[in-house]
Amino acid sequence: MRENIWKYVSAVLALLLALSVVAIAVLYQATSPIAVSPNATAPAVIENPLNVTCNGTSSYQLSQLKDEVAYLRSLINGTGGKTIAVVPIFGIITDYTALEVVPLLREIASNDSIGGVLLWIESPGGDVGPVMDIYSAVKKLALVKPVVAYSGGIMASGGYYIANGADKIVASPLAEVGSIGVIYVHYDLQKNYQMNGIKVEVFKTGPYKDMGAEWRDLTPEEKKIIANMVNTYFQAFLRAVSEGRNMSVSEVKKFATGRTWFAENVTGTLVDETGGMDTAIATLEKLMNVTSANVVIYKNLETPSNFGITGSKALYLDPSYLEPYLRG
Repeated sequence: MRENIWKYVSAVLALLLALSVVAIAVLYQATSPIAVSPNATAPAVIENPLNVTCNGTSSYQLSQLKDEVAYLRSLINGTGGKTIAVVPIFGIITDYTALEVVPLLREIASNDSIGGVLLWIESPGGDVGPVMDIYSAVKKLALVKPVVAYSGGIMASGGYYIANGADKIVASPLAEVGSIGVIYVHYDLQKNYQMNGIKVEVFKTGPYKDMGAEWRDLTPEEKKIIANMVNTYFQAFLRAVSEGRNMSVSEVKKFATGRTWFAENVTGTLVDETGGMDTAIATLEKLMNVTSANVVIYKNLETPSNFGITGSKALYLDPSYLEPYLRG
C-alpha cells in the first residue's frame, strides 16, 4: 500500500513541477518585450478573477493537489503521540454556540494530551456577545496551544472575527471570508399596528427603556446612541483583525466594507494560506513541531437553528444571510 501511495505522491509532485515550469515559461513570455506594428490596435484585456494558470489549471485545482499530497503524507507517516482537536463552529453564532464552544475550549486548554486545535468555522456570523466570548476563549487557548482556523465555505463577519484569535487562518480558495462590519436592524411597525387596530401602551422608568421597540420609530437622539454603539463594536472588530492579521487599522479598513472575498484573492492579508482540511492540519502540525498527529473531531457540537430577529439586534452577521430571518 505504501509503495502505491509513494507512486501517487511522486506523480502529483511531478505534475506540480511540470505546471511550475510551464508557468515560469508563460510568465517569461508574457513579460518579454514584443514588437508591435505602429498600425496595430491595442489588445483587449480580460480580467481573470479565478487566477487561472497555464493549461486551464486554476489555483483551486492546484490547492486540491496540494491538499491531496498533505493527506497522503499523513497516511505514510502514521500518527504521532500528540492529538489535534478539531472544534466545529457551524451556522449562525448564538448564545447556544458560546455555551458549547467556550467550555470546550477551556477544557482543551488544560488537556495535556491535546497539542493543537483546529477551529473548523463554517459560519456567516451572529450575535455580538457570543462572538466576542468565543473570540476571547480562542485568544486564551492560543496562549498555551497552537490554534489554526479553517473554513471550506464561509468564514464571514462574526465567524471571521473568531478566526482572528487563532495563530493562522487557512481557507479553501473559493471560501468566502471577511464581511468585516456590524449591522443593526430596527423594525418600525407602528403603522402596521395601527392598520390592524393594535394599540400599544408602554409603562417605562426612563425615556430609553423601549429604545428599539418595533411599535414605534427611533428618535433622533436614539439614532445617535445606536450609531455610537454600532461604531464601538466596529472599532473592536477592526482592532481584532489588526492584531490577528498583523495589519494596521488603516490597512484593515480597506477590507472593512462589509463584503466577502474568495480566500484565494486575499491570501497574505485576510488569510495565511489556501487549501483544504489536510492543508490546515499540516499547517497546525508545523506549529506543533510534529510530523503527524492523531486527529479527533468533536462532532457533537450543534447550533440550534432557532435564531430569529424579533426586535433590534446589533450583529456581527453577513448581511446576505440576514434576509431569511426577516419577518414579512
